[in-house]
Amino acid sequence: MQLNYQQIGDQAKPSVFVMHGLFGSLENVNVVAKALAEHFNVINVDLRNHGRSFHDEQMSYPIMANDIKALMDELKLEKIHLVGHSMGGKVAMQFAQLFPESINKLVVLDIAPVDYHSRHDAIIAALNEVQKSDVSSRSEADTIMSQYIETVGVRQFLLKSLAKNEEGKLAWRFNLDVITEKYDTITSNINETHSCLCNTLFIKGNNSDYIQPEHRDAIARFFPNARAKIIQGAGHWLHAEKPEAVNRSIIDFLQ
Repeated sequence: MQLNYQQIGDQAKPSVFVMHGLFGSLENVNVVAKALAEHFNVINVDLRNHGRSFHDEQMSYPIMANDIKALMDELKLEKIHLVGHSMGGKVAMQFAQLFPESINKLVVLDIAPVDYHSRHDAIIAALNEVQKSDVSSRSEADTIMSQYIETVGVRQFLLKSLAKNEEGKLAWRFNLDVITEKYDTITSNINETHSCLCNTLFIKGNNSDYIQPEHRDAIARFFPNARAKIIQGAGHWLHAEKPEAVNRSIIDFLQ
C-alpha cells in the first residue's frame, strides 16, 4: 500500500518530504510545501490513517517511517531532506534513525524525541461524538465539538478532515478508531537505535510547551548535530501562525 502524496516543484532539484501532524493531512502543511517548491522537488504526504492515504490497523513510528522509505523507493530517490511537524516530526526522526544513509538534512517542527503525556483526551472525545452522531453539516459537527473544545481554531483545523465518504455521508478522513486505539503509541517516543549524525534543525514555537529545556539531553543524544531555532509569537502550529519566518528558517537550513 502506497501513501497518498502530492509532488510539486522542480524534480531535477533535491527532494524534500513534508509530513503533517496528528489528525492532519498534507493540506495542513501546504504553506510549507509551496514555499519549498520554489527551491526543491517537494513530496507532501498523507501519513497512514490520515488524509487520503490507506487505513490500517498498524500504526507505530517504525512502520510509518517504512511507509516513507517505500514511497521514496517507488519514486527512485536515493537521498532526501525530511520536514515533519509534531507526529510527522517523530516519523521524520524515526526515518533518520532507521535509514541514515537515505537522509540529507532533517527539520523537526515543534516536537522532541521523548514520551508525551496524553493531551488530546477532549479532542478524541469530541471526534468520537461527531463520528457516532451522523452529522449532516460541518456546522452541526462544530456545535457538538464546541462542548469539548473551546478553541475555535482547533475545531476549524479538525473540521478540515470531515468530508463525504463513498456513501455520501460526512465522516472523518483519518482513521479515528485506530488513532484512538494506538494513541499511547503515537504519544510515545521513537525507537532509538543509535545517534543520527545528519544535520538537524529543531524549530520551536516560542509559546509552545512541546519542546522543553529538559528535552535537550534527549535531542543531543539522538541528534548530536542538531541546532535550534525559536519562532517568536508562535505556538505549536508555528507554520500556520508564522509561515514566513518558519519557511525562511527551513529554506536557509536546507540550502
